[in-house]
Amino acid sequence: MIWQQRMQRLASHLRQHSPLPARLVWDGQAIDFGLFEQPLVTMHIRKPAGLRYLLSPRLDHLGEAYVRGLVDIEGKLDDIIDMAHALARRGKRYPLQRLAGLLFSHNRRADRQAIQYHYDVSNHFYAQWLDPEMVYSCAYFPQGDETLAAAQIKKIDHILSKVKLQNGHGLLDIGCGWGALLIRAARQFDVNCLGITLSQQQYAEATRRVSLAGLQDRVEIRLMDYRDLSGRFDRITSVGMFEHVGIKGLPGYFRQIRNLLTPDGLALNHGITSVSTKQRDAPFGAGNFIDKYVFPGGQLPHIGSTLSSMQQGGLEVLDVENLRRHYALTLSLWSQNYEANSRQIRQEIGEQRYRIWRIYLAGCAYAFRNDVISIYQILCQPAGRHADTLAWSREYMYG
Repeated sequence: MIWQQRMQRLASHLRQHSPLPARLVWDGQAIDFGLFEQPLVTMHIRKPAGLRYLLSPRLDHLGEAYVRGLVDIEGKLDDIIDMAHALARRGKRYPLQRLAGLLFSHNRRADRQAIQYHYDVSNHFYAQWLDPEMVYSCAYFPQGDETLAAAQIKKIDHILSKVKLQNGHGLLDIGCGWGALLIRAARQFDVNCLGITLSQQQYAEATRRVSLAGLQDRVEIRLMDYRDLSGRFDRITSVGMFEHVGIKGLPGYFRQIRNLLTPDGLALNHGITSVSTKQRDAPFGAGNFIDKYVFPGGQLPHIGSTLSSMQQGGLEVLDVENLRRHYALTLSLWSQNYEANSRQIRQEIGEQRYRIWRIYLAGCAYAFRNDVISIYQILCQPAGRHADTLAWSREYMYG
C-alpha cells in the first residue's frame, strides 16, 4: 500500500509538472503520467517489487525491472526508450561514475573472462541481427541510405584506405571479431594478415570463414591477448576493442601498438568514447546497467584523453573522424533486425538475456543519436617519424 501511495504521488507530480505519454497498470488499477487520450507506452507491474524500481527511475533501475520480469512494457521500442530517458531525467540526481568500472582490474584473466562473457553468447545469436559478414562495429554510410551489409563493407574499405594498405604489407587486426576485415584485406591486396581475439567462438568462426574463403596462406587467426604479441607490422587496425582496455591502461595499449609498428607504419583505432570531459559514464545509470549485464569492466575515455594517451604511448595522431551519426544508424538497423528475429532469439538465449540485449541495442541507438556517447576513427603513426611518404591531403581516403 505504501508503494502504491508513493507511486500515486509521483504520477500526480508528473502530470502537473512534466507530463509523459505513459500509463502504469497494476492489480487492476491504471495511472496515467500525463493527460493524453492514448499513452504511447504502458507499463504492467507483474510483481510488487517492480514499483520500488519505478519510484527511483534511473535507467539501470528501469532496465533491471524489465530484465527481471517485474515489469512488462507495451509500445514501440523507440517510444519505450524515449520514455525511460524522460523518466530518468525527472528523477533524482546522483553521481554518474559507476563503482564497478573503477574497481575492475584489467589483467589478462579478467579481460579474457569479460570478452568471453560478451562475445561468446553464440555465433548464431549474433548472426541473427548482424550483416552476413558479421561485422560487430559501427558501419559507414557515406550517402546515408546504404544497406547495413553495404555500409559495413564501405566501413572496412574506408579503414583500409585510411591506413594506405598496399601489396606486400603485413596487417595486424587487434580484436578481429569474425574476421571480416582480414578477409576483405586479403582479397583486395596481396598482404599477410594476422587477427587476434580473446573470444573462443569468434576464433572458431573466423578460422572457419578464412578456410572457406581459401585464404589460409594469407590470413591467420590467433586466440591471444594483445599484450603477449611480438613482431612488427606495416599496418595495424583495432576496431571496437579499446573500450575493453580500461582508461588507465590506454597509454600501455597504445605503447604496445607503437612497439608492433614498423618505423614507417600506420595504425587506426576505431572506438567508442564518452562525451563527458570528466570521463564519466553514460548518465542516469545507463553505465551501471551495461557494466552489470552487457560489458563487464568496459570504460569509455573522452576523445581528448584518448589523444593524450596515444601521445603518451609514442604515437602521433594524423587524422580524427567522428562517426557518431553512423553508429546511431547502425544500431537502429541492428535493433530492427533483432526485433524481426525476436522469436528465434528468445528460444535460443532465454527470456532474460533476450530482454537485456533488446534494450541494450535500442538504448545505445538513442545514446548515439542524442550525443550521449560518441565514436571516433583515429589514424596515427610512430611519433617523430619524418612524414615524407604521407599524403598532403585527406583526398586519398575517398578515392
